[in-house]
Amino acid sequence: MKIAIASDHGGYELKEKIKEHFANWEWEDLGTYSTGSVDYPDYGFKLAKAIEQKKYEKGIIICGTGIGISIAANRCKNVRAALCHNAYTAEMARRHNDANVLALGGRVLDPKTAFEIVEIFFRTPFDGGRHERRVQKLSSESCR
Repeated sequence: MKIAIASDHGGYELKEKIKEHFANWEWEDLGTYSTGSVDYPDYGFKLAKAIEQKKYEKGIIICGTGIGISIAANRCKNVRAALCHNAYTAEMARRHNDANVLALGGRVLDPKTAFEIVEIFFRTPFDGGRHERRVQKLSSESCR
């Protein structure tokens, strides 16, 4: 599985460390490619649109806190971006929410914790069952 990854300038360094740590994984880096100031919505949307178009099954997005870029990504239908801060939230994001995008904060996580979160997120399956109808509602209903 090829994994899409994107960040703004606040997440650039963590993005590079993740790619280096998981060098045996197949990555598609959608930017940014430096610490020069950019706008997080641009990269959240870019990755989310690629997921929505089924170019990739899963992805990782990173900004300074993970908040802004996850808000941007979740505006795209069928994208379930989960901002995770520890192993438990990463596991639950997959098991109960079938999250397909992992959001991380480059300025709030140390690399060791981030690596653990990434590992758990990508190895944990969706539980399905009672959670399936809830996940379906995320794509079929809106606040309008």
